[in-house]
Amino acid sequence: MTTIITLPPTMLPFRLLLLACLLLTATAARAARVDTLAIPSAAMHKTYRAAVVLPASYAKNKKANYPVLYLLHGAWGHFSDWLNKTPDKQLLHRLADQYNLIIVNPEGETFSFYLNSPVSPDSQFETYLTQEIIQKIDQTYRTVADRKGRVIAGLSMGGHGALYLSARHPDLYCAAGSMSGALDLTSLNRKLSPADAAQRAKLWTPILGSETDNPERFAANSVISLVDQMHRNALPLIFDCGVDDGLIDINRELHRRLVYSHIPHDYTERPGAHTWEYWQTALPYQVLFLTNVLQANGTTVPH
Repeated sequence: MTTIITLPPTMLPFRLLLLACLLLTATAARAARVDTLAIPSAAMHKTYRAAVVLPASYAKNKKANYPVLYLLHGAWGHFSDWLNKTPDKQLLHRLADQYNLIIVNPEGETFSFYLNSPVSPDSQFETYLTQEIIQKIDQTYRTVADRKGRVIAGLSMGGHGALYLSARHPDLYCAAGSMSGALDLTSLNRKLSPADAAQRAKLWTPILGSETDNPERFAANSVISLVDQMHRNALPLIFDCGVDDGLIDINRELHRRLVYSHIPHDYTERPGAHTWEYWQTALPYQVLFLTNVLQANGTTVPH
């Protein structure tokens, strides 16, 4: 005999609400979480914040050490940009869960280019990124505390930072990626109006001083000048740029130099400009590439 229970109409909205709450709770339990971590800098005598995206499995898989992606923001940005400015606000959460990957979004200030400034002791971001942040992350979380489990990528200024830091510190990262990278810090071959030249000088003087007085300093700190170092390091590299981006020519030039030097790399041009819509599309491709390197190193966490 089958018993059919009919709920009073007044009970239906409550039951539906309860079911919705249970579904949301179950979804939240499976979703990545974001920590905001204060990371002091002895080099700069100040403390910055970083966003740390932890995959949902991290809380359950207590014995596993997780690989880390350091994901850098662009100029005029801050550490929370990748979480707050992509049209899809769950992009990093999904990527962290999909690949069982810790994603760290460190602070790079508005115009540091992730360099150690020879002019300002308040802008020592190469030291901060490569020593102080990595040490703090490895002490705080269960990470693969080795270059085989550590990758770096970024957009625009952060694209420069990722390729620059990985070229100079191959002992820290096993692969690197750049999206719409600002890969040449010099003003060579650029047609700048007087207003643009003045604005450029205002931005760069506190970081690298005067380009007129120190042109070699600007060239030496440009990714485009580090091809020989990239050849020696032999790190897997991926970079891309939108065809409507003002930085497309310098990205094509780096691609040309890498091809000429027989340096394996993944280079892509796709529709788009210097926008968050473009970077939202680009990031999953980069994470797939970088995770394949981590997998080849045996440092990924199985689902």
